[in-house]
Amino acid sequence: MSRIGNRKLQIPTGVEVTLNGDVLTTKSSKGSLDLVIDPLIEVKIEDGVVTTSAKNNSARANVVVGTMNSLINNNLIGVSEGYKKDLEIIGVGYRFNVAGNKITINAGYSNPVIMEVPAGLSATLINNNEISISGIDKQKVNQFAAVVREVRSPEPYKGKGIRYKNEHIRRKEGKKAAK
Repeated sequence: MSRIGNRKLQIPTGVEVTLNGDVLTTKSSKGSLDLVIDPLIEVKIEDGVVTTSAKNNSARANVVVGTMNSLINNNLIGVSEGYKKDLEIIGVGYRFNVAGNKITINAGYSNPVIMEVPAGLSATLINNNEISISGIDKQKVNQFAAVVREVRSPEPYKGKGIRYKNEHIRRKEGKKAAK
């Protein structure tokens, strides 16, 4: 049995958790998230604590119980605190611009790349070289941050491109090292 699956998850104040059949709903003032619970997993909500357990002792149930526990925990953190991913762009003339729900990225291409921010997420411009993507759904925040990063992935020679804040890019020396 998974040790993560045995965790008891405390429900934060201001968060309401309900179980309707196989759909677990977490609500707060920031929004609500739904999670479909695997049929092999049993979820109990008692006294402000959410617990997960396997319905039977099959190998698949033991594998999935930890995953379900982590997904429930992600939803609890998302509706109470939210998730945020910071990106920075490095390069001469490279910059971000946010107007409404559109991000304009100048990353060395002949035309700027314009991306629309998905529903449920928000993009905030910190300065021309930094942007912050935030929302309540961890998967959506990280997925959109990865899509923005793919516009110009950091290259290993000069380090130019879009990277996560505080991400370490392993640098290479180049041709002069061959001599």
